[in-house]
Amino acid sequence: MDFTREYAIGMDAGNDLSYREEFYIKEDGIYLDGNSLGLLSKRAEKSLLDLLDSWKHHGIDGWTEGDNPWFYLSEKLGKEMAPIVGANPEEVIVSGSTTVNLHQLVSTFYKPAGKRTKILADELNFPSDIYALQSQVKLKGYDPEEHLVQVRSADGHTLREEDIVGAMTDEIALIVLPGVLYRSGQVLDMEHLTAEAHKRGIEIGFDLCHSVGSIPHSLSDWDVDFAFWCNYKHLNGGPGSTGGLFVNKRHFGQVPGLAGWFSSRKDKQFDMEHVLTAAEDAGAYQIGTPNIFSMAPIIGSLSMFNEAGMERIREKSLKLTGYMIELIQHELDGHGLILRNPLDEKKRGGHIYLEHPEAARICKALKAEGVIPDFRAPNGIRLAPVALYNTFEEVWKTVQILKGIMEEEKYKQFENKRGVVA
Repeated sequence: MDFTREYAIGMDAGNDLSYREEFYIKEDGIYLDGNSLGLLSKRAEKSLLDLLDSWKHHGIDGWTEGDNPWFYLSEKLGKEMAPIVGANPEEVIVSGSTTVNLHQLVSTFYKPAGKRTKILADELNFPSDIYALQSQVKLKGYDPEEHLVQVRSADGHTLREEDIVGAMTDEIALIVLPGVLYRSGQVLDMEHLTAEAHKRGIEIGFDLCHSVGSIPHSLSDWDVDFAFWCNYKHLNGGPGSTGGLFVNKRHFGQVPGLAGWFSSRKDKQFDMEHVLTAAEDAGAYQIGTPNIFSMAPIIGSLSMFNEAGMERIREKSLKLTGYMIELIQHELDGHGLILRNPLDEKKRGGHIYLEHPEAARICKALKAEGVIPDFRAPNGIRLAPVALYNTFEEVWKTVQILKGIMEEEKYKQFENKRGVVA
């Protein structure tokens, strides 16, 4: 392995996947927080301005007129997003937010009966998912302490699929797991876990927030029951961007757990009847009026993903993270930084996760030198070299900057305490 800057520059010269010029990037900075909030692209900016323009020129008629009529936008974006998650077009809808969509799906699929009264999750999942699952268990009249089962991690960073399968007992009514763990970046074998769940008569869904736009999926072929995700991380949909969800077509026809006006079949919605005629596809899982301007940037962003294709994005992502791991192992040995990612490419998502007791300070020191990382309490540093806009040279520079921070103990000038938003 060549650890010189020239090698990194050569890797960039040989790269045939670069949308860097499409994004707004600070010339004097290195943005490595795309796994938390992706950067603004020029296409996303244009699609947002275009929808503002449709409001300006059409007023209320913007619901049915213009290049992207608002009334059909959730369905249109669902069709365009389907290839990214490996789904049939009618199985995906852009709607709600991660946690709202999780509530919707669990309200629909969690049907405790007889011995099957428990939800199976894991102890490493993002807190919002656990809060939602706890509340759903309570709504059914059960105690989350007993009826929300969380698979334990053997090392505190990763999950073993055999432990998850072992927890699929005849008391489990529903399983909800992450596709990629938000800290360690571990990719779970969603196909295998789905097959094992179905062997036992259990329905299973996945949180794809840290995998969508980062790794390829085949939700339909894997026969996953449902999935949900945000669109503001790897998919660059903007802060608070509208989320997405998938429902396997095997489940079409049932009434959504949380029905609302936009759950309606399109041709019936304005009949104003007090009996819901639910949409016959994933559109049934919408609830309220879509947030048009929170959806608008996704139009532009998706066009890049569908041009590039997830296989090519994944290939470059693995090269970037693999390169960063090798540099970290070579340059930062002895500085107390512990790499917590799986080294196996099949198990590694799109970000690097380091631990250090002074992580909050180190993140502040990185920011002071122009590198934007992501701190995760209590001692985690996430670095995400994104395939569409980060470079190998930026990865090389970041590791050199981090090496200087550690060698010169520059982090000691900062308080070891997270900011309000970490």
